[in-house]
Amino acid sequence: MLLTRTGAGVAAASVALYTAGWLLHYPEPAMLGLAGLLAVAVALAWVLPHPDLRVTRDVVPRKVTRGLPAEGVMTVVNAGRRLRTAVQTTDACAGVEVPVRLPALAAGETRAVRYALPTMRRGLVPVGPLRLVRADPFAFARRIIEFGEPETLLVRPRAVDLGTFPAGRAQHLEGPTTEASNSGSGAFHSLREYVLGDDLRRVHWPSTARTGTIMIRQLVDVTMPVTTVVLDSRAGSYPRPTSTPSTPAAGEALDWFELAVDVAASVALSAARLNFPVRLHTAAGPLLETRGGQDDAGELLDRLALVSATPAGSMADAIEGVWRSREEGVLVVVTGAGASPSDLEQVAAVGSRFDDVAVIEVG
Repeated sequence: MLLTRTGAGVAAASVALYTAGWLLHYPEPAMLGLAGLLAVAVALAWVLPHPDLRVTRDVVPRKVTRGLPAEGVMTVVNAGRRLRTAVQTTDACAGVEVPVRLPALAAGETRAVRYALPTMRRGLVPVGPLRLVRADPFAFARRIIEFGEPETLLVRPRAVDLGTFPAGRAQHLEGPTTEASNSGSGAFHSLREYVLGDDLRRVHWPSTARTGTIMIRQLVDVTMPVTTVVLDSRAGSYPRPTSTPSTPAAGEALDWFELAVDVAASVALSAARLNFPVRLHTAAGPLLETRGGQDDAGELLDRLALVSATPAGSMADAIEGVWRSREEGVLVVVTGAGASPSDLEQVAAVGSRFDDVAVIEVG
């Protein structure tokens, strides 16, 4: 509970008037000062009551693709004994004040309020707390009351399916043989019970005779190419475009780094959906390594959601991390228009180790 500038000024002037009137024996200034102090006291009493509300918040969904809709769901309970009239509040979301209008509530009534959350900025977005601002009619006093615990919304990069990338060579004689490996005919992985539709030529007769249950040999495809994605996360590689009549205004100019993250996510996601291993690097070093599996796509998007452009790091550091990984397969480097020729030379130096190399320039 704080006095506004207006309220503090009125209080100070009132004290001065009252003191001067009392010392000089002039009743008029003293009465004006007393009236001003009384008005400030009434203003403080006006904002003093605390609404007896219980507020819980949920974010739906918890993870969302950048630009897609997400909602805050506010459950409000009037725990008081009197009717609460409708009131305008705000919910803080990534530094943006989102207006939320709470409906009128009878005593003991519960209502749910839904409101849209901004999702145009990738990253971990804090949501809350809900703020109710109480002020007197003369703006002498102002009080901010907070309700509910803060929640978080993870805004992921926007990715599209790019289809199948060129396959690389097998990494070793037998390749990976895990439950996440693609079914195929290359290498034996394990035995499992027969399922309708299985190829009877894969029946393992010794195990079938021993267990009394038809057992099938599970074979997997071992030619699993590794896709290495290097995202240039240096802020200097992505100069912001200038505003022209054919482009957005400066405040709405496209963030090229955000687009680069989307491109890197699209490449990594396309490989992960095929259960291919993915190595993800930034200019700061290795970010994530997956071995192929159904849950890899979500993990890749979660990690890329938290990547930010920084002045630290260099292309040489990122390429050195790729060199130490000693992998083959496909190398995709995503950078911006601000990348220097020496950066591209760093990529060319390791290009011979990969079956395919692609450099994508954004901006």
